[in-house]
Amino acid sequence: MSSERAAEDNQQVWDVVVVGAGPAGASAAHAAACTGRRVLLLEKAELPRYKTCGGGIIGPSRDSLPPGFDLPLRDRVHAVTFSLNGRLTRTRRSKNMLFGLINRPEFDARLVESAKDAGATVRTGVTVSRVEQHGAEVPDRRTVAVVLGDGEVVLARAVIGADGSAGRIGAHVGVKLDQVDLGLEAEIPVPEPVAEDWAGRVLIDWGPIPGSYGWVFPKGDTLTVGVISARGEGAATKRYLEDFIGRLGLAGFEPSISSGHLTRCRADDSPLSRGRVLVCGDAAGLLEPWTREGISFALRSGRLAGEWAVRVSEAHDAVDARRQALNYAFAIKAGLGVEMGVGRQMLKVFSRRPGLLHAAVTGFRPAWQAFAKITRGTTTLAEIVRTHSMARRALEAMDRG
Repeated sequence: MSSERAAEDNQQVWDVVVVGAGPAGASAAHAAACTGRRVLLLEKAELPRYKTCGGGIIGPSRDSLPPGFDLPLRDRVHAVTFSLNGRLTRTRRSKNMLFGLINRPEFDARLVESAKDAGATVRTGVTVSRVEQHGAEVPDRRTVAVVLGDGEVVLARAVIGADGSAGRIGAHVGVKLDQVDLGLEAEIPVPEPVAEDWAGRVLIDWGPIPGSYGWVFPKGDTLTVGVISARGEGAATKRYLEDFIGRLGLAGFEPSISSGHLTRCRADDSPLSRGRVLVCGDAAGLLEPWTREGISFALRSGRLAGEWAVRVSEAHDAVDARRQALNYAFAIKAGLGVEMGVGRQMLKVFSRRPGLLHAAVTGFRPAWQAFAKITRGTTTLAEIVRTHSMARRALEAMDRG
């Protein structure tokens, strides 16, 4: 099949095709469409759809949203209650908002609308079976073939994989993962007096399994209650969630949704591209290893992927395409990669000594102030470690045990 044959058949060649319409994919599609390029966003589900996610929107997430985006906040958090497996409970408060809470179906749908408003074309209910950069379906070396589940072939100058950590595009690129965690969550409708008690306040509980923690996020008349720990501890993680809900006095309320999800962090040497195909968000294994926070990583990496995919689409040969893809990888590693490195250190420390971390954030004012600044987005954990010698020495000492 030649490029002339494609033209004869009037087969459209998109500049950028994005696979997956979560925060990473919608952000990528928006960034690419804002340049005036022809962008197609593919999603296997019909929107809106539910996703297992706490729904916390911290400062870096807010700052990465499209201009003028109407953030559908369900609550604004000004207080955090910390506990150590249900003990030593203490609440810290802030005059300024720490972060916001959203429902993912509504949030994701609005992000997709923003991408459409920027000029992207959206197709839902579409499954991608594979991508090909060589072979009979590919008309020339500047084109990638996206083969759909029904056999339809979509052609693109660049492809972005944002189809999740178990998606087809990450497998094509060869993404390697070195940390897999299991998150369990329940959406629990509660009566008005209970909802009022939680309004503006979240709970973070450092859990009984090494590296685990639980959360309660209020969203109007519903509480999002969840726990997360390393994969392989499925039974213990389930017991943790049940005990957590029970001691909160919520066991008598029937969840409207109970769900589970695996989060996956990339290995340091994991690729972020292959030829004219880039990956971002969960598909690239990009999330914060300690908290497993993924929305800000999805939005930030998606925006970068969209910007660099445009450059890849303009590349006239494999060498130039490779150069642009490497520039994307450098941008990811210089920012999100550094944050992930510090997050891995924090997870190691937290897994061994959760009580020390609890004591610091509840009893040591600078630690609480650092937590508040990170959630507001005025700094990052990596920036604190880089610029504050005391924080760096403390982390190194704890990391050594």
